Amino acid sequence: MTLQSRCWLTSIAVLVGAAGCGGGSSTGPSEAQSFLAGTWRGTLTIQPGPGEPNPPAATTGSTTWTFEVVPQSNQQTFRATFVTDNSWLSITTTGATAIIPGNTPPAQISTQGEYTSPRGCRGTFGSFGTAEATRIDAEFRGVDCSTTFTGRVVLQRN
Repeated sequence: MTLQSRCWLTSIAVLVGAAGCGGGSSTGPSEAQSFLAGTWRGTLTIQPGPGEPNPPAATTGSTTWTFEVVPQSNQQTFRATFVTDNSWLSITTTGATAIIPGNTPPAQISTQGEYTSPRGCRGTFGSFGTAEATRIDAEFRGVDCSTTFTGRVVLQRN
């Protein structure tokens, strides 16, 4: 199954699950915070042009991801803000993140979004992996201008 297919299926599963929620009292106690919410720091490794003849060397840089719970999403859908200083992909952007099968670790995590590329175009990315209580390990893929890239993001709870 491709990364895009897994991201799509993850998003659909979360939306279907969230659609069945609701009907509760708005005067009850507030929900507990999601294990994913907050700031995570780590590394982002990018391999531009995998499979092309003589691709550039892979680059690794630090990255910070901040996850904010989307209200009324059963704490399974997030707005994610990313900052990375990877020399090939130095960006700040936002994306959409979903976790399944529930809102407790371990969970599968899927993130997708787009960004303004340092090379003068719009880029897109998708990520799919595992979120533990204090660690996220996910593949990271995308297209930047006409160049595809693959990689890995590893984050630790801040």
